[in-house]
Amino acid sequence: MRLEMRDLACGRDKAHPTLQYVNCAVESGQICCVLGPNGVGKSTLFRSVLGIDPLLGGKVLIDGEDVARWSPARMATQVAYVSQAHTPPFAYLVRDVVMLGRLGKVGPGGSPGAQDRLVVENAMAEMGIEDLRDVPYTEISGGELQLVMIARALAQQPRLLMLDEPTAALDYGNVARVIGKVRELAAGGIGVLMTTHSPDHAFMCGSKVLLLLRGEPAVFGDAPDVITDRNMRRAYGVGVRVVEYVSSSGEVIRMCAPEFQ
Repeated sequence: MRLEMRDLACGRDKAHPTLQYVNCAVESGQICCVLGPNGVGKSTLFRSVLGIDPLLGGKVLIDGEDVARWSPARMATQVAYVSQAHTPPFAYLVRDVVMLGRLGKVGPGGSPGAQDRLVVENAMAEMGIEDLRDVPYTEISGGELQLVMIARALAQQPRLLMLDEPTAALDYGNVARVIGKVRELAAGGIGVLMTTHSPDHAFMCGSKVLLLLRGEPAVFGDAPDVITDRNMRRAYGVGVRVVEYVSSSGEVIRMCAPEFQ
């Protein structure tokens, strides 16, 4: 599948859009990291792509078809969304939380069948959380909770996964686990569009990058082409040096380092 954004304008005020001239494309098996400073409109972009907020301009296409007339139910067959923050309201078991991803398939008043339970088991196994199936999700760690939310999204059997800051507030180990799972999902053929505050995540994922800038057209391309000293200063207003080194295995590693005065 191919998700394409063409000249998107997003926000609440047509006279003063939060974002303008956003162009990018994500295909099956690809990861695209959305970068940009706080308040630039990353979550706004996601809401507009999903049809939660109306576009102020431009088009969102899936496999060449304008999704403006799609119903939420049809969108859910193609795209799954994991929000930036989630607070467990009740002590549901993990397997029941993941089963919520099947609501669109089961239908109003329906009951999950054997196929739904199999999909849920497979989603938990894919995220490595099958041992948590009978644990209340109010009792698991932040990293485990994020994996549960992604498993719930996978239970929709989407072709594209949209993750809004999936590593926010996680410690280093859990960040590594989540990024590793995102890489595995893409390798399995799912397209992934995710927002992040860390340019290094794009290097870790070997991804495309959509860099959102205040008052300027977004920049889209391969991570090494977009994440440059100049572009990081344009986006974040601080000096950043992109550093490269060769690992013991011969792999070229790139990372960002701030320049301190």
